[in-house]
Amino acid sequence: MKTLYLGQFVPGDSPVHRLDPRVKILSALLLSIVILDAGSAEGLVVTVFLLTAAALSGLSAGRIAEALKPLAWFFAILFCLHLFLTEGRPIVPALPAVTYEGLERGVSVTWQFVALVVSAAILTMTTVPSELVGGLEKLLRPLSRIGVPSYDIATMVSISLRFVPTLLEEVERIKEAQMARGADFASGGLVKKLKKMATLVIPLILCTFRRADELALAMEGRGYHRGPRTYLHELKFSRVDYAALFAVMALLTGVEMLRFLPL
Repeated sequence: MKTLYLGQFVPGDSPVHRLDPRVKILSALLLSIVILDAGSAEGLVVTVFLLTAAALSGLSAGRIAEALKPLAWFFAILFCLHLFLTEGRPIVPALPAVTYEGLERGVSVTWQFVALVVSAAILTMTTVPSELVGGLEKLLRPLSRIGVPSYDIATMVSISLRFVPTLLEEVERIKEAQMARGADFASGGLVKKLKKMATLVIPLILCTFRRADELALAMEGRGYHRGPRTYLHELKFSRVDYAALFAVMALLTGVEMLRFLPL
């Protein structure tokens, strides 16, 4: 089975795939605001919402976990930093650095980052890159009246999102090439593994510059120029899109109201 990378579009005909990209973009933005300010009760509701959205998208938990696998080290380091560096009541007297407050803070912050990445993954996995550009440009178009280049910003964001799976794929290719030449990334302790992984940085940077040059030449060869343009398929809200956006806004508003209720 082909490896599924974070940010890679997954073709499908699910209800989420058929939604207008503007609905999904606005939902992801609103959800991000709620996630960054969520408590335990709100976090539980948001988690259920993300699981439901993934199920409606036809994305199983295994596929989401596979896409998040490259970020597992980041999540683990983030959790450990809060676990060992937060002052408070020690869980084990022999280990005063490990506190209840650190455990709670580590779980909370790690969950926030995981939820943000999952929401972004659902957006990019269910939206064609061209539609993502069109949706961003439509949302930013009112700002063009004050001189904000809406289409250029949408194009840059789309290219950035598109480069995420490309760079992850390049890391795997470089790693496999070095393993074929005798490199061993599995043996040794954590420090040795990190040093070995650092050998991938320079080839990855060079590959990134090469990819950027190829992209620039391809865009120039196809006559790309800055400024507004027309689309083959114009985006239009349907009743389903309005209903979905209203449902998401109502749910997230209800989640925000949970913090004012006595528990």
